[in-house]
Amino acid sequence: MRSWVGDHPLGFAVIGVLLAIATTTVLDAVGFGINVLLLPLVFFGCWYLQRLTRIEIGLVLGAWQPYVLAVAYPVLVLTLIGVIARATGAANMPAVNWTAALLNLAGMVVVTAVFALVTEEGIFRGWLWAALFRAGFRRNAVLVWTSVAFGLWHLSTALLPTPFHPALVQVPVYIASAIAIGLVWAQLRLVSGSIAVTSVSHGLWNGLVYVLFGYGTTAGVFEIHNTLVFGPEIGLLGLGANVVAAALLWLAVRRSKPAQRPAAIAIPATP
Repeated sequence: MRSWVGDHPLGFAVIGVLLAIATTTVLDAVGFGINVLLLPLVFFGCWYLQRLTRIEIGLVLGAWQPYVLAVAYPVLVLTLIGVIARATGAANMPAVNWTAALLNLAGMVVVTAVFALVTEEGIFRGWLWAALFRAGFRRNAVLVWTSVAFGLWHLSTALLPTPFHPALVQVPVYIASAIAIGLVWAQLRLVSGSIAVTSVSHGLWNGLVYVLFGYGTTAGVFEIHNTLVFGPEIGLLGLGANVVAAALLWLAVRRSKPAQRPAAIAIPATP
């Protein structure tokens, strides 16, 4: 098996992604609430079989500067959406128990950030990232394909009767948003060399979105019901904001030089 893995790194990468999607789909299909439960097995198994190093996986802290971007991205994007929703009357905040809301937010941020290291971030920005470089993919291709795989992984959550389960018309928006968000985090991974950085951003994003804006058909603190427009993940405004964020980062990263990125692994130059 290990010999086959070494001889066919791209084939193994495809199999690993399909396995990650399949395990999550099965858990969504049977109604198991924690659909990432089996992802650590996929992550550690693929890491072991390919004999990747911890640096290649990105399991390092990295420099402090990328953490500023990691925090700024969800804060700025979600603040923009929240302000527009409030200004147009889409957000209605009745009496809110802010103590409970903030405790819920803090708990969700911490739990998501920790578990993302060995689930979503570990799989897509960690193992798959390293596997594609091993397979000879260049920088931009790795950015795009890890993000596309991340978006496709969300299909079962959107299409099966899970607690999230948006309206069918919102599914394409959700998958496109997931790809755009994945591209933002992929670029944070590129400039930092660390999935700890992307996990922090992932945790903060999930916490802010699900506590303030809501999860699926359940409204959050802002009491926004027009999610087709104002949903950060399943709304048109969210999709637009995430695409703009990904594009701005793409332009900024394209102008940077790999040698100037502290803690980043060696990256093939892109013409």
